[in-house]
Amino acid sequence: MSAIQDIELKTIAGAPARLADYAGQVLLVVNVASKCGLTPQYEGLEALYETYRDQGFAVLGFPANDFAGQEPGSDAEIAEFCTTNFGVAFPMFGKIAVTGPDAHPLYRALTAAMPETTNDTTTMRDRLAKHGLSPNPAPEVLWNFEKFLIGRDGEVVARFAPDTDPRDPALTVAIERELFASE
Repeated sequence: MSAIQDIELKTIAGAPARLADYAGQVLLVVNVASKCGLTPQYEGLEALYETYRDQGFAVLGFPANDFAGQEPGSDAEIAEFCTTNFGVAFPMFGKIAVTGPDAHPLYRALTAAMPETTNDTTTMRDRLAKHGLSPNPAPEVLWNFEKFLIGRDGEVVARFAPDTDPRDPALTVAIERELFASE
């Protein structure tokens, strides 16, 4: 088990948690936001969770207000939004910072373990620039809905750009590789 597993977290309901609570599972850690152009990804993330959870997979959502104030609500408001609008059943956690000097220790550990995305970020960087937004340089999280894949051993094995659709074959192949590697 890696040190990342022992970082203290809070569920969206305020209960203490750690990634170690999901030991032996493949995890997709995603920083999420309710008012982002990528927010519809909640639907695809929930579909991934439903498809693979019985094989030992979980999506873990971490709301963050780091990018253009796109997650302004309280934890209770975020939970209500996710359930009502997208039927989210995957585990959600309390709002945290994912970038900059106030970044949560989990995100500092994730970006240190995987400083670059597995796939290209050019399209996402171009989209942000067209909106007059300056994207963060690597290893910082680029934007909402960046995805970190953690293997059953607790190690970060891949990082996907924010605009990677949850149904993207590159992502699903990576998830399946981790899920079925020991079979």
